[in-house]
Amino acid sequence: MHIAYDRENDTAYVSLLARIPDGAAVRQVPVEGIAEDAEVVLDLDEGGQLLGIEVTGARRVLPAELLGEAP
Repeated sequence: MHIAYDRENDTAYVSLLARIPDGAAVRQVPVEGIAEDAEVVLDLDEGGQLLGIEVTGARRVLPAELLGEAP
């Protein structure tokens, strides 16, 4: 698992693979009900396997220690 965090835009990406090949994430599924000022989108491959999770408003929904360790 790898976490990248853009502090300026408060956006995080949690990758479940060491490297997601270009074009592998063919389906994006928004997750409802996380928080009013945060958005979570699941990236899936063509077989429906979860590749990664994009989080906008990351400080609101992810643990601070997780974001603190992210590049």
